[in-house]
Amino acid sequence: MASPPQAVPEFVRLAAHPLRWRLLTGLAGGDLRVRELMALTEEPQSLVSYHLRLLRQGGLVSARRSSFDARDSYYSLDLDGCADALADVGAALHPALRREIRPVGRTDLKVLFVCTGNSARSPIAEALLRHHTAGRLTVTSAGSLPKPQIHPDAVRVLRERGIDITAQRPRHLDTLRDRHFDYVISLCDKAREICPEFGDDAHRIHWSIPDPAREDHPERAFDRAATNIDTRIRYLLPVLAEERHP
Repeated sequence: MASPPQAVPEFVRLAAHPLRWRLLTGLAGGDLRVRELMALTEEPQSLVSYHLRLLRQGGLVSARRSSFDARDSYYSLDLDGCADALADVGAALHPALRREIRPVGRTDLKVLFVCTGNSARSPIAEALLRHHTAGRLTVTSAGSLPKPQIHPDAVRVLRERGIDITAQRPRHLDTLRDRHFDYVISLCDKAREICPEFGDDAHRIHWSIPDPAREDHPERAFDRAATNIDTRIRYLLPVLAEERHP
């Protein structure tokens, strides 16, 4: 007796549309605004916004207001949502369909995390990437207007993950202008707009993450920010693992 037909998984239904797939793959490289997605897809705002709404309803994309210009919104790929959806697709096809992530092979990669004060988001990202790669990569962070010291809650959330940055101090972007980086990742909407170039071949990525120090409940905000950054770091690892020596 034939098995009853299974419904097409939601991820397949959403991602199979050519424009939605282009939006998803565009957001896989970092957070973008509607006008940037319009330029990427060469489609009008009404159509891009319509399909972004469907992707948000499907749990694959999220949006938040820019902290630099509240008239703008940054759209982000919901990495855990996509991972769960893809796992469901694999399980629906065959229970053995699972993929293991290879470790980062290149040890000469240089990654820079940028925010404004270099006291919260970027040092958290720096510490987490160094931790997840066991110190095999050159990881640095800096700010456009560095604060005098690392925020105590940034120290706390990392200590809770077994990472000690008590000796670290914020640094200015200007101290790094003569250095080359393979990846430059901004975590602050304002810093993204003024971040200098670090080589023509540097991969520029933006993660639009609110400043936890400016939230109403900083302790909870730092916990959320660290979890958000850790998720993005974990999904950055397979991207770095694909890097080949030039």
